[in-house]
Amino acid sequence: MTSMKRTATVCALLLAGMAVLSCSGAYQRDDAHVRYATLGSAAQKIRLAYRDQGTGKPILLLHGFGASSYTWRHVEPALLTSGYRVLTLDLKGFGLSDKPFDEDYSIFDQAALVSQFIDYLGLKKLSVVGHSLGGGVALVLALDKTPAKRNRIAKLVLIDSIAYAQNIPLAFSILRTPILGEISSRLVPLEVQTRIALRLAYYDNSKFDSRDVKQYAGPLKDKGSRHAMIQTARQILPENLPELSSRYKTIQIPALIIWCDHDKVIKPYIGLRLHNDLPNSTFHIIRACGHLPQEEKPQRTVELVQEFLKR
Repeated sequence: MTSMKRTATVCALLLAGMAVLSCSGAYQRDDAHVRYATLGSAAQKIRLAYRDQGTGKPILLLHGFGASSYTWRHVEPALLTSGYRVLTLDLKGFGLSDKPFDEDYSIFDQAALVSQFIDYLGLKKLSVVGHSLGGGVALVLALDKTPAKRNRIAKLVLIDSIAYAQNIPLAFSILRTPILGEISSRLVPLEVQTRIALRLAYYDNSKFDSRDVKQYAGPLKDKGSRHAMIQTARQILPENLPELSSRYKTIQIPALIIWCDHDKVIKPYIGLRLHNDLPNSTFHIIRACGHLPQEEKPQRTVELVQEFLKR
């Protein structure tokens, strides 16, 4: 094996840790509960896949990087049983949603589409739950002071969320590097990449099995999936993030912040800083889990969310 190929192969294994960092696959395309909202602009329409079940107070669940609605597979039924209307949305470029070959994959681009989605369904007094990348999108939504949108969100739940400038994991650096990101993502079979990613993202590797690996790897085979991940990785921490994060103190929406004590992707000190900046927030650490409390510790995650929503 040549030195260049060996380097690219190592890079591919490293980027596997980011390709499914949120460790999520997608519900099946023939799932009767999956619907599509056509959003975007007149110049470019985007179809976003979502599930909408229940008839109570609405809760919108937003997944993280490399993820989809599948990450909420344990949380969704528990919230439905508790009498909520639960909506899970696949962000642009992920899960069953469209993956166009454009460059509009920043948290602001995603937030604009989610805002359209909220209007599309006419959602009011909405609780927004965001994990990782989805948490960053939720924060952008919460900062929207447009009069017509100011009171749409009643409560905010941020789970191991991006929020501040931080050291970029090596795999993200690889994805952000021209040519190397594209080459690395093709050298290792997706199922192998996914299994490696799960081992990196989970604290307890016994919590996932081969069925999960297949589910997680599925959306990564879609046309445009690699492009979406690379573009998202390159834009996930926007240049104006310091200015954006300086405005978190203006968010008056009641917020619950949940973090795993063994999160190697977005470390707990980020959650503590976010708690200090959000004036109406509470902070909880969940023990013995990595980057995915909704998957590794779903019962405790649901308990915390339900307690918060009942206040």
